[in-house]
Amino acid sequence: MFGSLGMPELLVIFAVALLVFGPRKLPDVGRSIGEAIRGFKKAMNEPESSPLEEPRKETKAEKPSDPGSKPTP
Repeated sequence: MFGSLGMPELLVIFAVALLVFGPRKLPDVGRSIGEAIRGFKKAMNEPESSPLEEPRKETKAEKPSDPGSKPTP
């Protein structure tokens, strides 16, 4: 998953992150990164819903008819 990153490299990255963010903020940073990755994966697995597509507008034929109303000819 990490490619050519070994244990020493990961420890250095963790130590730098600990120095930059501090021990209290580090769990929040990890949680937000995890949520972002999860959201990205979810968006990649749902190709049918694109934010660039306009929402489909319902026409009169597609709307369910009201049981109390008269059908129009």
